[in-house]
Amino acid sequence: MSLVEKLLILIVAAQVLLTLMILVWMGMERVPRVARGEIAVADIAVTRDAYPLRARLLSNNFDNQFQLPVLFYMAALLSLWMGSTGWVEVVLAGLFVGLRYVHAGVHVTTNHVFRRFSVYFAGLVVLGLLWLWLVLRILLAPSI
Repeated sequence: MSLVEKLLILIVAAQVLLTLMILVWMGMERVPRVARGEIAVADIAVTRDAYPLRARLLSNNFDNQFQLPVLFYMAALLSLWMGSTGWVEVVLAGLFVGLRYVHAGVHVTTNHVFRRFSVYFAGLVVLGLLWLWLVLRILLAPSI
């Protein structure tokens, strides 16, 4: 396995780590409140409204880790499957995941919507460039 393939796998692992960190943090915000009886299970069976703001922000961000990142995971797997991962893929993947960390940080702290959207949109652009690059590589690859 080449160095760039290993780097791409580490970048994917960084995105998985972000998702798991948000999940654990969310659990630390939610579970104790339910266990202490501060929040009734019936009040959270269908909606998250009974949770305090931080727990709702974490929950929303956790959900968000299964939106654009799904397309990122597919791009990374496609790149690895093609067997010719290069520095362009690694740089774009790294930028995307870095922007996901920034987005999560904004989302679960200040939740400044315009800043959050700007970072989200930047990640979307980087992800679009990654997909464009992969599609062009596939279409322009010599046939066997």
